[in-house]
Amino acid sequence: MPYNELRKDYLLNRWVVIATERSRRPTDFAKPKAEGAKSAVCPLCVGNEHMTPPAVMLYLKGNGEVRVSKDPPAGERPRNWLVRAIPNLYPAFSPPKQAGDEQQVLQSDCFGYAIGEHEVLVESPNHDENPADAALPQLELVVNAYMDRLRELSAKPYVKYVSIFRNYGQEAGASLSHAHSQIIATPTIPATIQEELDASKNFYDKHQKCVFCDIVEKEVQGPRLIYENADFAVFAPYASINPLEFWILPKRHASNIRSLTKPEAAAFAKTLKASLRALKDLVNDPPYNYGFHLAINQEAQDYYHWHLEVYPKLSIWAGFEKSTGIYINTVTPETAASELRKSLKLYTFE
Repeated sequence: MPYNELRKDYLLNRWVVIATERSRRPTDFAKPKAEGAKSAVCPLCVGNEHMTPPAVMLYLKGNGEVRVSKDPPAGERPRNWLVRAIPNLYPAFSPPKQAGDEQQVLQSDCFGYAIGEHEVLVESPNHDENPADAALPQLELVVNAYMDRLRELSAKPYVKYVSIFRNYGQEAGASLSHAHSQIIATPTIPATIQEELDASKNFYDKHQKCVFCDIVEKEVQGPRLIYENADFAVFAPYASINPLEFWILPKRHASNIRSLTKPEAAAFAKTLKASLRALKDLVNDPPYNYGFHLAINQEAQDYYHWHLEVYPKLSIWAGFEKSTGIYINTVTPETAASELRKSLKLYTFE
């Protein structure tokens, strides 16, 4: 019987046991689709705009083109929206409330207040239009909205990082079933991102090359590749900590998504939809989380490379993982990639 494998992340000081001795097939994780969170009234649906704070950004339908606007501070709110960005009713981070709060954050190493921003991005007027099933033009609007919110939030002087993420399904932490993402701007760089930044800089200083560009070059030629096109590569990372985890990396080097061209944004929407559809079809629409890893500081432009990480919620971390930081994955990344490739081949791209 072969040994289990102990693998280290490309950059992070993080280890995972690839449990080949008790390996499972991806289809073992398929189970009946859980019922979505039910409520009498969905506050994110069209007609219920009064149930949320005023939108800080709206994409509105109009004469064959999309118009960008905001909700009025008072009075009736538009209902002809395609995408809404609204402040979270229960924010983890909040904008400065009074003079001096912002300066306290900027001047202190020990933050007294959780100053930042916390928004909900309502991805569609259609309640169930999640990325795996969304029309491509609508998903392209979502990608453009991510870019617009990143531009605005990263320009605020008290913001050091902008986290763009999505929770799908109750088991993955979604409290509302309407298609939505969240965006949190923080006054510090999160530890995982900072560790990636430090390791990327060390690699760049040593090799004069971006480590993620190097990873893409190697993974597109290996057994963990799931899909690629001219602009993006999708693969199961070498040291995946989640069964069926996959990453989407752009082939063009960039530290964040602000510089995506229109064709690249469209290609990313298609890549995201196809990948999530393959996951949905393979294991019966499982809960998942995804999050962008990016850098907004100017000095990271040469050595950091943005990417999206997708974490299917198919296993439970127990005492060993939580107490050691070493994870056990019962699906090898190579098996995950192979099965997702097969599933993706059944998807019609056009």
